[in-house]
Amino acid sequence: MNENQIITVALERLKEQTGIHGGWKPGPHKELDGKLTLFVHAKNLRLFVEVKKELRQHMLPNIFELAGKHQPFMIVAENIFPKLKEMLREKKIAYLDTGGNIYLNTGTILIWIDGNRPVEEKKPVTNRAFTKTGLKTVFYLLLDKNALNMPHRKLAEVTGVALGNIKNVIEGLREAGFILQINATTLKLQNKHALLDRWITGYREILRPALQLGTYKFWDKNKIQHWQKLKVEFGEDMWGGEPAGEILTNYLTAADLTLYTNNKTALVTKWTIIPDENGPIHFYKKFWKDEMLDKEKLVPPILVYADLILTDDPRCQETAQIIYDKYLIDEFK
Repeated sequence: MNENQIITVALERLKEQTGIHGGWKPGPHKELDGKLTLFVHAKNLRLFVEVKKELRQHMLPNIFELAGKHQPFMIVAENIFPKLKEMLREKKIAYLDTGGNIYLNTGTILIWIDGNRPVEEKKPVTNRAFTKTGLKTVFYLLLDKNALNMPHRKLAEVTGVALGNIKNVIEGLREAGFILQINATTLKLQNKHALLDRWITGYREILRPALQLGTYKFWDKNKIQHWQKLKVEFGEDMWGGEPAGEILTNYLTAADLTLYTNNKTALVTKWTIIPDENGPIHFYKKFWKDEMLDKEKLVPPILVYADLILTDDPRCQETAQIIYDKYLIDEFK
């Protein structure tokens, strides 16, 4: 469903469940999707609205920020998971989904309905831009504003993606509305914040599980306190997650170690670590090949942000927001 379809279905189901009518007006505010008027007990309740296909945990900091700036505020989504509904209620943020489930607390009016199943939509054919291969390519396109206009052979080389897939990925982005044709030879990414959100969702569900190389712990538990002294090989090993967050912000003390590497076997011996599914060391396969990027000891801020925002740890999520504000906001706001 697109945004207008989500709003339409959600209001239809709300009317079926409660008799409450609603009116939707998209735009024109550049930070929000539109305004919603609910007709409740002979009163017109007007709310600023943000629409999402499916609300995810990594989106919450932005939702909280919007709710703080625009009151009264409501998030409308095709689906909202129970845990996220609870987190929204704790902050008294109104929500509505396509099942007609709603929470709205104005202080004088409380509406809270739950338990209705969202409307099921037939799954469309998967967009090639958001498969495992596509997500690797999109990651690089988000990093380098010139990459979209690289020769396809060069783009295939730096992303580690087969040459034949590059065209499919770019066409997938075009179909999804993320590419603007400037002239006959020049393309540009558009709607970049929405693209970043969609990439992070795909990274969590599709790409990151495929990159997992194992979870480990130290023989010597005290070693984690001195993780910055661990030997890594630049170009082959790059810190992500909490270690990168600690270095970039000095706000977080890393408790879990995330490393993107081509050298897992060597590191297991070098660091004296053993497999442990609950251990603090997480190895992932490095999924790009770029000489300039590989001179750094940290993965790019986009990937650090994704690693941190996808945790359930409030301190990590706060660190992710600091990284976004410092390194990413100018490109994606």
